[in-house]
Amino acid sequence: MTSQLALLIFLLTFGINSSTRFPSFKYLSSKVSPEDQAVTAKGVLQRLIPNRANEFNIHVDPQLEEDEKDVFTLVTDPATGKLNISGNTGVVAVWGFYHYLKYHCGCHVAWGGSQLKIPKPLPVIPAPAHKMKSNDKFRYYQNVCTVSYSFAWFNWTQWETHIDWMALHGINFPLAFTGQEAIFQRVLIKLGFSQADIDGFFGGPAFLAWSRMGNIQGWGGPLPQTWINDQLALQHRILDRMRKLGMVPILAGFGGHMPASITKLYPNTTVTKSPNWSKFKQPYTGIYIIDFQDPMFNTIGKMLIEETISEFGTNHVYAAGTFNEMRPKSSDPSYLKKSGAAIYNSLIAADPKAIWLMQGWLFQDASFWKPPQAKALLTSVPQGRMIVLDLFAEVSPMWKRLDFFYGQPFIWCMLHNFGGTMDLYGDLESVNVGPANARSPANSSMIGTGLSPEGIFQNYVMYEFLLDESMSMDSSVRNISKWISGYVSRRYGTTNQLIDSGWQLLRSSIYNCTTGISDGGWNVVYVQRPKVMIRKEVLWYDPEVLYSAWDHFVGSSMSMNSSLFRYDLVDVTRNSLQILHYFLYKKMVENYITRDLNAFTGTSQSLLSLILDLDTLLLSDSHFLLGKWLEDAKSLGYTDREKKLYEYNARNQVTLWGPDGEIVDYASKQWSGLLKDYYYPRWKLFVDMLKADLTNTTSFSQAKYDQQVLETVEKPFTFDHSTYPTEPQGDSLKLVRNLYTKYRPITIQLLKKKSYY
Repeated sequence: MTSQLALLIFLLTFGINSSTRFPSFKYLSSKVSPEDQAVTAKGVLQRLIPNRANEFNIHVDPQLEEDEKDVFTLVTDPATGKLNISGNTGVVAVWGFYHYLKYHCGCHVAWGGSQLKIPKPLPVIPAPAHKMKSNDKFRYYQNVCTVSYSFAWFNWTQWETHIDWMALHGINFPLAFTGQEAIFQRVLIKLGFSQADIDGFFGGPAFLAWSRMGNIQGWGGPLPQTWINDQLALQHRILDRMRKLGMVPILAGFGGHMPASITKLYPNTTVTKSPNWSKFKQPYTGIYIIDFQDPMFNTIGKMLIEETISEFGTNHVYAAGTFNEMRPKSSDPSYLKKSGAAIYNSLIAADPKAIWLMQGWLFQDASFWKPPQAKALLTSVPQGRMIVLDLFAEVSPMWKRLDFFYGQPFIWCMLHNFGGTMDLYGDLESVNVGPANARSPANSSMIGTGLSPEGIFQNYVMYEFLLDESMSMDSSVRNISKWISGYVSRRYGTTNQLIDSGWQLLRSSIYNCTTGISDGGWNVVYVQRPKVMIRKEVLWYDPEVLYSAWDHFVGSSMSMNSSLFRYDLVDVTRNSLQILHYFLYKKMVENYITRDLNAFTGTSQSLLSLILDLDTLLLSDSHFLLGKWLEDAKSLGYTDREKKLYEYNARNQVTLWGPDGEIVDYASKQWSGLLKDYYYPRWKLFVDMLKADLTNTTSFSQAKYDQQVLETVEKPFTFDHSTYPTEPQGDSLKLVRNLYTKYRPITIQLLKKKSYY
């Protein structure tokens, strides 16, 4: 037998695991001892169930890993009744613990709360141990925007809880971008840049994500030194906890973006000015980028990584990119290949084991990133030294179009949410089959699944569903209806036919978006500036099915009263009334066009009343409070000036998103406080100006309205300092029932007239 034939037989028999295909992955493992990981993992249990944590034993054994896949085992100690949990890392052991809580104890841990009715004594898992193995090497988490849309004001207590949630769900490959401004500041000062240069370069706290990506500069700033110092200290705690759990945190690399004064400090350095991003104007956009072939690119990139490693240590993975939503200056494949090589070389100059994590969002621009251009960039580094995030794979997967990224390892990601908006939305079927379809071909280079939302705290069912896909089950494709029934029972700690049917209706409508529609504030009319040219509420489902689900949720409220049920009840009610608002808006505009003043008056009053009713409802639940967002922001400031800056950042991001509404309403939130003091006055002005036209007082001009609402409602709101409740007020169950009684008959009347949707 020839040696080549023997090798072929071996490979066919035992397969090619990711360490064989990508030898560089051998460095992507925890440097913390198994004993310390076990202690840290046990801490997660002690925080979650302090009175029951001593009923579980945690053991970490790296030898449990199989074919670069994570493994945990569960078995009851017959002598003590305690559950012995073993995992190849700390995070895998915690994952095993949560698997037991879910599938043996019927529990649920989510962003919005927990249901932890753990049986006593614990359910027994007899020998031999129950063993589970992951489908892939990695479970990735975060979008580069998540840190601004959802985590901007997190303190350590919030981060600790969130890292616990990550561990419980097996996430082992998270972004860790906090505190990087301190590192970049040091490098820039060493290069001779002044603090004034830096102040005009870094964005404000709520806009750091886009400052880091080179989309904007200076907006929301200047960034106080206290913020830079505190975030550095916070990053140390984040990294310490992630690493002690056995996670592989991803740090920031260098994309070439520099302060404008580089042209004066280094006049011989070749730079280009990026195109203006979105509707931003100078001085907030048009960022200078060092040419990839200029020696300074490598010099600064190396300095940045060296400073990063000196401060934080490293797990050898760095996220870097230059072309986020900005096209390169040339589509020549040779230029693109050189640009990729330059980024990679700047990494390995400081860390020879470096792996470049690329956010694959740029490839959505298919008219520029045709296969030759994409292949040039993707093959600019050795295979396995780049990991690509197929960022929007549940709607627009790139692995198909780009031939598994030409052999580079990739992670199948669900982006799901844009801007942290709150519309109920999802495509369970795509998530059910997508990862398996990408993983199964023989030439697939897929190495994991990932959650990559721009913002979280909405549509939790979608995230739990994908996370469940990460672990090998009986079948790679699940029965979604059956899974939903289990999800409902675990989430509420009980179930009945009525609430199960309500969720099945949501599954077949809201969470069955197979049309390629993406989730964002642009789908929701009442959080957008009103227009006479009717804005269409984007619906991929029959509203009657949503209202039927609402019937079931309201009916279930007579017998269910858990905190998570109340949260979902408010959320479904919110979405039901959101759609009703669109119907009323469309009817009101039709009344205006036909110049029916009496009908217009009645419809407009109903529309405005609905917004205020929604505000009152949302005030009753802690998940829908503007006050929490604003107070979290202010709490991080030391001086009155800092508090006001952070509050302005917080208000501006969720409204104007820029000095003059450059990305207005992109990050809109359906929060109590915003409805009453921002959306309602906007709609009230719109109604008043239309009514003035109908009464022949003043003709309506859309341009005049847009300018007036900007100057009299929107800008003043961002500079306001009114305070809002941080705790819920009112009885959600009573409020929902009252609103249901008031508005459900109206939906029935309008739905008879199909023209309204």
